Amino acid sequence: MSNETLLQIQGLTVAVEGKQILNGVDLTVNRGEVHAIMGPNGSGKSTLANALMGHPRYQVTGGSVTYKGEDILALTPDQRAQRGLFLAFQYPTAIPGVTVVNFLRQAMKAVRGEEVPVREFREKLLGIMKMLKMDEQFARRYVNDGFSGGEKKRAEILQMGILDPDLAVMDETDSGLDIDALRTVAEGVNALMTPRLGVVLITHYQRLLNYIRPQFVHILFQGRIIQSGGPQLALQLEEQGYDPVIAKYGPELAAVATGEKA
Repeated sequence: MSNETLLQIQGLTVAVEGKQILNGVDLTVNRGEVHAIMGPNGSGKSTLANALMGHPRYQVTGGSVTYKGEDILALTPDQRAQRGLFLAFQYPTAIPGVTVVNFLRQAMKAVRGEEVPVREFREKLLGIMKMLKMDEQFARRYVNDGFSGGEKKRAEILQMGILDPDLAVMDETDSGLDIDALRTVAEGVNALMTPRLGVVLITHYQRLLNYIRPQFVHILFQGRIIQSGGPQLALQLEEQGYDPVIAKYGPELAAVATGEKA
């Protein structure tokens, strides 16, 4: 595991349609690290993911995001992707009429900023599909059109393999998956892990972390990270739920919001 800092978020505040969602998020991710972000519904997990990727609906109102030593808040989503930032969506969009292979080649071209030789692309595609234990026929289907939940997430992992990012933000990759699909997708992510890659894994449940092992677990609540720890923190949440943590830290958040002492 490298000590090189890949992502540093300091005091990040984000609003959506005028409503403040993130209220001062601090997070540092080094190369080779897997960080799990957990929290109840409405805590700001997906807002964090979309803000990192530069979704225009998510307005950064304060704080900073430094990626590989560069302030990226002024960059467009495609510029962030070109620098090696990748977002796996919670609900991937279907694109009827566009095959997976054509989509991936255009995505690779967009990230590189230049045309990709056919032979080079084909060799890389087939190599990654073999690594992920995917049938070659999968690449001939239309993107997410008629895909099962597991197939949509596997397509995201395939895209991640093709783009070869330095930082992967995975927004509820386990959403809508049965246990077999979850295991298959997790094996795909693990196959792509390298000492160069940093991962921010956003999830509701501990079950995904049985397969993708994080070194760090953070609890996000009311737009702030209220507790951080190792993998045992996720096991604690599985046993006790979020209520004990919220009971402990909730009054502090309320006090910060009102300017009063907890």
